[in-house]
Amino acid sequence: MRALEDCIPERRISSRGDIDRYVSSWNEKDVLDGEIVDALVVILKTSGCSWARKKGCSMCGYSNDSDPEVKGENIVTQMTKAMERLDGQRLLKVFTSGSFLDDREVPPEARQELLTMAAEGFEQVIFETRPEYVTRESMEDCLSRFGNIQVALGLESANDTVRTHSINKGFLFDDYKRAAGTIKEAGASLKTYLLVKPLFLTEEEAIRDSVESAKKVKDLTDVISFNPVNVQKGTLVERLWRRDEYRPPWLWSVVKILEECRDLGPRAVSFPTGGGKKRGPHNCYKCDPEILKEIEEFSLGTRNEFQEAQCACKDVWQDLLDTQGFTQSSIDMERYYK
Repeated sequence: MRALEDCIPERRISSRGDIDRYVSSWNEKDVLDGEIVDALVVILKTSGCSWARKKGCSMCGYSNDSDPEVKGENIVTQMTKAMERLDGQRLLKVFTSGSFLDDREVPPEARQELLTMAAEGFEQVIFETRPEYVTRESMEDCLSRFGNIQVALGLESANDTVRTHSINKGFLFDDYKRAAGTIKEAGASLKTYLLVKPLFLTEEEAIRDSVESAKKVKDLTDVISFNPVNVQKGTLVERLWRRDEYRPPWLWSVVKILEECRDLGPRAVSFPTGGGKKRGPHNCYKCDPEILKEIEEFSLGTRNEFQEAQCACKDVWQDLLDTQGFTQSSIDMERYYK
């Protein structure tokens, strides 16, 4: 049997444009200390995720935005330009192609300067990293320059089998738990990303995996962010999606997951990327705008129930949950019976 990593396309990282220009930046709403605030999101161009160079994860195409020529000084220049967008935002989310704490991707001197810059205008900084780069030293260094940090770990699933054979994540649940403990002991807060509908899971299995994973991390994390798969270019997910062998999750599934995890303790949120589009999580497209609106309101804490949005496609989704176990297929079979 071929290992999952053997099926993942090679990531060809080459020079792409201006290495002093960040990939993207925008404003969005989030919650800080129980209050809805404006957040500045900055996607920095780096030399790329070290795990992606070893084939990487089955759903991740962020290496498309990296460039091997990027050095620490380029990253600092990018952040300096991004800071020109500062206009009252209280929260900064700074992301790279991989791990903010990976010294090969973001050199320590650049990381220190970025956090020093952030301290001039923001109340909290959020960044993402893989668990192997979380150490007492790296956390103490970051917190010495910015005192209110939230670290995001992409656990994706608490099930080692799913993480290994559906995602090719490259670490175990025990690695996540070690990193989570180090983050909390250092005095930072923790956000845990859980992936909704990894490859090869039926819709019902995907819901169950997300809920069970949330229950396993509820005492370790401050926030659980459910990230429905969106189909990114150059990934194994895209290859199967083009062959009609994968469908992004239904938004009804996201709603069900949030409802079941509402009272676990940590704040449960979801901000679906590409929601309502064919490559992103969607229902029938007609009801998607209203469902996405309710998911955002739930995630920002302005609603606690999903009652208003109804659509005939919910019955189709429910039939799918009832039949996929029987067919032993994650393919959306209803398309063949129209």
